[in-house]
Amino acid sequence: MNRAELADFLRRGRARLDPSDVGLAPGARRRTPGLRREEVAQLAGMSVDYYTRLEQSRGPRPSRQMLTALARALRLTDDELDHLFHLAGEEPPRRGSTSAHVRPGLLLVLDRLHDTPAMVMSDCGDVLAQNAMSRALSGDVSARPPRERNLVRRFFLDPAARDLIPPEDFPAHARAHAANLRAVAAARPDDPEPAALVAELRAGSEEFARLWDDHEVAVRRASTKRFQHPLVGLLELDCEVLLSDEHHQLLIIHTARPGTESYERLQLLRVVGLQDLTPSESSRG
Repeated sequence: MNRAELADFLRRGRARLDPSDVGLAPGARRRTPGLRREEVAQLAGMSVDYYTRLEQSRGPRPSRQMLTALARALRLTDDELDHLFHLAGEEPPRRGSTSAHVRPGLLLVLDRLHDTPAMVMSDCGDVLAQNAMSRALSGDVSARPPRERNLVRRFFLDPAARDLIPPEDFPAHARAHAANLRAVAAARPDDPEPAALVAELRAGSEEFARLWDDHEVAVRRASTKRFQHPLVGLLELDCEVLLSDEHHQLLIIHTARPGTESYERLQLLRVVGLQDLTPSESSRG
């Protein structure tokens, strides 16, 4: 691990970004260009102290998950991501397989969606990035341990994951998750990730095992979903899905039709929900 070069690379990456580049408000006038350390730490889901030590060439060797989070926070390209991994003494992720690295262009689109919930997710269900409205709707997934960032795993193995879903909608969600995972597993027969997730869910959830045996196949597409939010009530949202084939990633956008009660409640969520997002919640490391 080249601590000095890594620290310099992080400082330069931070200095070249403006708050608007990453979906943050400009705030007070800044004495120096770029993001503040606490802002990078917040975006990467780590503590400010941990990130500061990395920039001061005295931090511990970052994990692969942490490097991916830093690359996302600093909006690194694929080549820059590889360089970051090399500096940390890690082998870069293989191209052509599923990746947790979200391309800067996709993150730019995400950051520009200020008034509607949106997130980037892998085709296996791992949440890779959220905008502020998505965190207001369903919580800050980056604050959870890595294994708990998979929506399919949580839906079948963690009862609390269904708190936002009306009970009468449980069966439809369960069928959709199982059918999509079967499509992903069939499309990537040599990839151990979907196979391992299927094996885990079959062993841990009778509901999933039953649905898996039904052999339904359906790729995740546009749909309508309902959320029972604790602050604003029931939301009926149109879910649009944009696919990035190269990285097996999906951009999920939730919108409400203008003039509906859900539209008014979504506007209310933009006010009261974002106020509830404190830096301490989104910067746990």
